[in-house]
Amino acid sequence: MNRLLKGALTLGTYLVLYGLAFSREPREIVAQPDSEQGRDIYRIHCQECHGTEGRGDGPRAAMLAPRPGNLVSAATSTKTDQELLSILAQGVPRTPMRGWSDQLSEDERRNVLAYVRSLVHFQETSPTPLPPP
Repeated sequence: MNRLLKGALTLGTYLVLYGLAFSREPREIVAQPDSEQGRDIYRIHCQECHGTEGRGDGPRAAMLAPRPGNLVSAATSTKTDQELLSILAQGVPRTPMRGWSDQLSEDERRNVLAYVRSLVHFQETSPTPLPPP
């Protein structure tokens, strides 16, 4: 009886997993972020503070305290997409960076993030030459 129960449970588990893997229910399709659309949104909403290259040197930057973040810095570049999307949506407390969730859809914020990520250009450095022997 124990073998029969084990076999039934194994078969049941297999059928459930098989059914989940091949279910005919539609899955949500997530659009790929569009950095070109993100560029347009960035120019309208972000460039004034963060500057054309994302360095935090826009025309309003000098008047803001604290200054806008450098979006191409190592500190920003190492943040996860989720962290940056949260900042875009909710803003940063005690700074002029406000949240954009009321004005920009999630897709628009993802597009802006894609554009900001495209601004980061790592330069390959040549190795430091060894001193002569």
